[in-house]
Amino acid sequence: MDVHALRDLVAARADEFMASLEAMVNVDCGSYTPSGVNRIADLCERRFRDHGWEVDRRAHVPVEDEPQLGDLVIGTLRGAGGPKILLIGHMDTVFEDGTVAERPYRTGGGRAFGPGVSDMKGGLLAGFFAVQALQDAGFDSFDTITYVCNPDEEIGSPFSSSAIAELAPAHDAAFVLECARASGAIVSARKGVTDYVIAVHGRAAHAGVEPQKGRSAVLEAAHLTTALHGLNGRWPGVTVNVGSLHGGTRPNIVPDRAELQVDVRSPELSTLKEAEREIERLLETPTVPDVRIEVRSDGWHRPMEKTPASARLVELAVGVAAELGIPDVRDVATGGASDGNTTSAAGTPTIDGLGPIGGGAHAPDEWLDLASVVPRTALLAGLIARL
Repeated sequence: MDVHALRDLVAARADEFMASLEAMVNVDCGSYTPSGVNRIADLCERRFRDHGWEVDRRAHVPVEDEPQLGDLVIGTLRGAGGPKILLIGHMDTVFEDGTVAERPYRTGGGRAFGPGVSDMKGGLLAGFFAVQALQDAGFDSFDTITYVCNPDEEIGSPFSSSAIAELAPAHDAAFVLECARASGAIVSARKGVTDYVIAVHGRAAHAGVEPQKGRSAVLEAAHLTTALHGLNGRWPGVTVNVGSLHGGTRPNIVPDRAELQVDVRSPELSTLKEAEREIERLLETPTVPDVRIEVRSDGWHRPMEKTPASARLVELAVGVAAELGIPDVRDVATGGASDGNTTSAAGTPTIDGLGPIGGGAHAPDEWLDLASVVPRTALLAGLIARL
């Protein structure tokens, strides 16, 4: 497949891409705003149906005190035979209702700005327009292209991760459409993440009259914080961060309760498990006598490790980029997690960062490089074709 022809086909729809990007960015669709996420889901479903995809739309059904989330939308396009390809993009952002009114979509200096413009409305649309270019070219040398439009990635994909994990093993490659790094690099490895919520139970007492009868949960939490941060540097690339610590009620009461929220990340599964075991050991041996520790952990993302199979995908992407004249495309590792962690853990060769170039994610100055939209979308289309 001539990648230059694909680039021309993408370029022919550039105005349509930009109009669709503006429409998507100008929707408040934070993870906990299901009405807004479902407006994006409507746009995705319509685009699927208009271009011959089969559509599976699944509503989220909350359990107990879970918040309501948006719908999961899965499109399937059937070809004449060949590889099975999984695309993943997310429809939610991290921004609260009202953000669009404060800073709607705008362009300037060769960039587009607005909530979710690169994380990841640009990448979400790149998936649609890359496949559209293949359809316009009459390319059908694939078995299926499955495109998962995820409503909850920004909160760890609690609803959609099971569907992604189920789909991934049946596919030959997974391409995650988070934006390319500001340098233009794609992503071949991501750290795994385990979160801990640690509750420390002590014994309350009057801090002035009989403090000796108390058992300070806050003191134990402080010891734990020091011990947990002491794990940084023990294993290559492993980080441990106590992100929040709450405890006590009044200064004249020995505090009987404290809570820590802890983030643990590792580039490799083996060292992540070692760190988890060491944390569990620390929690079994409190420093303050007679305190009790309860812990809840969630290994919500296993590491996305660069494997020989994913390295071959990187080589393929770099080759297509060279043909398109896109300079200096290389792969990098990053500490942030994505749905690529899920597909990689399922054994599917995965690369990420295949959207247009962007930066400033989760911040008011989030941006998308407009000049990158056509070449990066063509790169994705060419990568699919070359498989």
